Amino acid sequence: MTKTIAAAAAVLVLAASLSGTEPAAVDPAWAMLKTLVGDWKGTYSGAEGAGEGRLSYRLVSNGTSLMETMNSGHDEDMITMYHPDGNRIRATHYCAAGNQPRMIASGLSADGKTLAFAFVDASNVTDPDAGVMRSLTIHFQDSDHFSQDWTWREKGKDQVGTFTYTRVR
Repeated sequence: MTKTIAAAAAVLVLAASLSGTEPAAVDPAWAMLKTLVGDWKGTYSGAEGAGEGRLSYRLVSNGTSLMETMNSGHDEDMITMYHPDGNRIRATHYCAAGNQPRMIASGLSADGKTLAFAFVDASNVTDPDAGVMRSLTIHFQDSDHFSQDWTWREKGKDQVGTFTYTRVR
């Protein structure tokens, strides 16, 4: 029996090597997002004023998803989950407004420093004039600094909040 299992395993390994199957390429956008793992502090400014905030990133689900926990001091913690989906990155933002906008980024900018997420849809939105996050742009400065521009749309008007972060060491 043990010889049979060993022979079957050897056949599978040989078949995989002969099929030309290579490991999946790492998406540069996903690789860049994963560099955010850790704790961050920063400031925000926008139409609603200015203040301080904190972010925490950690890989979850065996490294297949990145969880962002945002504490802005004026709301309960908000969570944004990021994960690869083919050659795109999906983000679902669990907003303090009680809805869950879903966005997609198709890859890093040509200079490799910007990742822009565009709105796809949102759950738990019953009023067409209700406020919903419509986009997120992440600007990677260096390993210890980055910023986010969150666009909120309410009653047809967009407002951008800018968050600037420094890694906590």
